[in-house]
Amino acid sequence: MKFSKIATLSALAAVVVAPIVAGARPAAALPTGMEGTYVGAGVSAGVISGDGQDSQFGGTIQGRIDIPNVPVSARGAVLFTDDTSAIVPTLTYDIPISSRANIYAGAGYSFVDSDGLQTSPLGNQDSFVLTAGAETEVAPRVVVFGDAKLGFDAYQQSSDPALALQVGAGFRF
Repeated sequence: MKFSKIATLSALAAVVVAPIVAGARPAAALPTGMEGTYVGAGVSAGVISGDGQDSQFGGTIQGRIDIPNVPVSARGAVLFTDDTSAIVPTLTYDIPISSRANIYAGAGYSFVDSDGLQTSPLGNQDSFVLTAGAETEVAPRVVVFGDAKLGFDAYQQSSDPALALQVGAGFRF
């Protein structure tokens, strides 16, 4: 019985990991995706709040640093309200879906200013964050992006997660 669970988990892992590894190699028939570095601004909404906290609405400043020759990007975001902010550096795996668009998923960490005193769109304490989103170049050097950030154990008085949704536009250079 134990062997069948291990075999099942191994097969599941192979099904998930194999396409990622295979997709990491460039191929002529595959789309190249959006390349380059950008910085942009937009809105951010905390849609899951913990411990009776009100949902937070604010802004975001986000950026992407393209790492050449690998499907990985370094990203940073500042999610802010009138009272506080969360700084969220992340690393993402980028999957091209057209010659000018990517979807991405990754992980990072949220550093909340005024820890516990005020609530940002991503909670009121530092936390591990998963992110997923999409980006596309809609005009020369103009990028539109949107993503979701899920912070784990993001509230001091509870172990609730925080979910923030962002959308914005930026300048690619």
